[in-house]
Amino acid sequence: MLVHLVLLQIFCIFSLAVASPSNATTASTKPGCQSRCGNLEIPYPFGIGSNCSLDANFDINCNTSFNPPKPYLVDPGPSIYKYYSSYEVVNISETQIYLKNAEAQLSVACNGMGFDNKTENYTMSMEFFLSPYTLSNANQVTSLGCDDLAMVRTDSSNDSDGGVACASYCTNFSDPVVGSCPGRGCCRTSITKGTYVGVKLSDMHSYWGRDSRLFRCSFAFVGMIGDGDDKFNFNLSHLDDSTTFLNNNKKFMSMPLVLDWGIARYLNCTEVQNSTNFACQKNSDCIDLYQKSVKYSGGYQCRCKKGYEGNPYLRCQDINECMTNHECISYGTCTNTLGSYQCSCPSGYRGDGKRNGFGCFPTSVSHDKLALGVGLSAGMGLLVLLSTCFSLYKFEKKRKSKKSKEKFFKRNGGLLLRQQITTDEGILKKTQLFSFKELEKATDHFNKSRILGEGGQGMVYKGMLSDGKIVAIKKSKVVDENQVEQFINEIVMLSQVIHRNVVKLLGYCLETEVPLLVYEFICNGTLYDHIRDKSDEFPLSWNMRLKIAGEVSEALAYLHSATSIPIYHRDIKSTNILLDEKYVAKVSDFGTSRSIAADHTHLTTLVKGTFGYLDPEYFQSSQFTEKSDVYSFGVVLVELLTGQRPTSSAKTGEERSLATRFLLCMEADNLETILDGQVLEQGKREELIAVAKLAQRCLNLNGKNRPFMKEVAIELEIIKLSQMHLTASDTKYQDLQLRKSKAILASDDDYRWTSTSDNIIPLSDVQPLMIHTV
Repeated sequence: MLVHLVLLQIFCIFSLAVASPSNATTASTKPGCQSRCGNLEIPYPFGIGSNCSLDANFDINCNTSFNPPKPYLVDPGPSIYKYYSSYEVVNISETQIYLKNAEAQLSVACNGMGFDNKTENYTMSMEFFLSPYTLSNANQVTSLGCDDLAMVRTDSSNDSDGGVACASYCTNFSDPVVGSCPGRGCCRTSITKGTYVGVKLSDMHSYWGRDSRLFRCSFAFVGMIGDGDDKFNFNLSHLDDSTTFLNNNKKFMSMPLVLDWGIARYLNCTEVQNSTNFACQKNSDCIDLYQKSVKYSGGYQCRCKKGYEGNPYLRCQDINECMTNHECISYGTCTNTLGSYQCSCPSGYRGDGKRNGFGCFPTSVSHDKLALGVGLSAGMGLLVLLSTCFSLYKFEKKRKSKKSKEKFFKRNGGLLLRQQITTDEGILKKTQLFSFKELEKATDHFNKSRILGEGGQGMVYKGMLSDGKIVAIKKSKVVDENQVEQFINEIVMLSQVIHRNVVKLLGYCLETEVPLLVYEFICNGTLYDHIRDKSDEFPLSWNMRLKIAGEVSEALAYLHSATSIPIYHRDIKSTNILLDEKYVAKVSDFGTSRSIAADHTHLTTLVKGTFGYLDPEYFQSSQFTEKSDVYSFGVVLVELLTGQRPTSSAKTGEERSLATRFLLCMEADNLETILDGQVLEQGKREELIAVAKLAQRCLNLNGKNRPFMKEVAIELEIIKLSQMHLTASDTKYQDLQLRKSKAILASDDDYRWTSTSDNIIPLSDVQPLMIHTV
């Protein structure tokens, strides 16, 4: 009997079940309706012909004039569906439909067609209002040209952000005349989910410093980048003729437009499951498509339940698992049930009959004796196992914790930081290495209520250390090993800087999955917020603006001239200038900063910065100098004077840039037209003209003609000290006329109050439109 049992178990382990495939077939099309058009199967709720689809929005027209025939969406009637009938259907999945209409998806602008007498061209817009379709975020906008900015808007874009954009740029015309996508002459950007997308091409050749466009035409296309379509090269000279370009780049035109589809967009499963119009059939589940985070989403889809197959909008039928894959042992019996199956043992055996279960064993073995033997063996084994596991648990927990910390320490740049420490031991004295437990306790386990601000790269939390000190803790969202050097660079830079107008780094933590930085807490938000918020309880007076400008200039002069190794900030902007409880300015975000040897005058790097603040000379040469920081500071100075944004989507051409508009006003002697009303009322015209002249020098397109930051700081200090000695009468200064000041300048005490508000501190990576170049 024992030999028999052993042989039986061996047979159980090594035997394979031979199953016959199911003969059942499931229909995906309504009975009596055409199931295919050419090479494409048309599954219900889509259909060809009368009463073959769920409703008119899912009608398909099979055009037999082609060989093979091609399917197209059918226009259901309203004028808002003007593009429907021109869209060819190339694929239909459970959740999406793939369309092709190159004419609707393509935007073309050439000299003489769009770029003649104007610099902007509206040539592409697609809309799917009141339909069951929404534009999928799998689509991308591809823009090709050498002097262009493609602005993309969807109906889910916020009014404040103006949508997304990308710039296509060519470095040198003398280089081989070959473009690559993405790369030279090409850029891509994703779009958000919605029912509308519009693309606007803007001519940027004057912003790049060119007298004219390099090539006549520019193109933009909306579609999904498939496998093998993510990269391609093209001849830049073809951009001089739209027909030549399109004939030679058909691959570019083959990208399909992807739409997400659903039933009853404005209803969810709960609202329709008891309705007579509920589309999901028996033995199917309703999948709710509604997402709170997506503005234009909704409706529902259907799926067959587990154990069933077929078209959930027509019929879901039971799968006979016994004819396909099952877990029953080879000599057992498989019995199919609705949505599942059962295993049983043959006569003379007992058990669950499953290969991964107890299997089957002969009934001749005494059940009581077997149960007793199994119980005793299991009990003894369990005691041994528990005692062994308990001792191993403690050892393994300590080992894993140590190994995990070492892993994160290396990945977060700990080795790179150690190299920096060996060259500058002062870093250890100026910053503290925090443990994760300390920071987790300080933020109440990173509670959402402690969030001060959120950006594309991470979040900033408000925390209280064990000694009662309030701090700001910066936590990255994801681990990006390519940014480790930037993270360590910010630690090293801030550790070397000791200045009252530079945000102070208190410490860091490297033993977690994402690195953490601990800063002093700055309670009054960013300069950008205070300039824009006209309803602020304490609006920025001219006296305060001049004071803040002086403090920022002193901080930059310190970085450029007073540190042991000069430091270039590389991202000066009003969102990176924080204000404390006494409205003292603090320069922040040193992630892209770089130090430079004393015998060097510039850095040659990939162009990084923020559109509107970026030095045009640096943009063209990729050589960053201390004068590039001066240019960015000049833009901040103009923001303080005008109260306007550094870029404006409402403007066209050169006037899109605040710096350009300001320089044009200075040249035309009408400075007062661009100054902020509060500045005009509170500032004496002599000091306003002096500050404007200083900003004009900082924004000089030739970096050599710009002043050094030390000179800028000195001039601002002189202007501040001479405030009370200037007269209030009307005078002319270098042919510039301003109206008489109506207010006497206040002393420093006028803006030294204590704020109890917990204004949010935005992250350093929350920025306006970024232009990435290759």
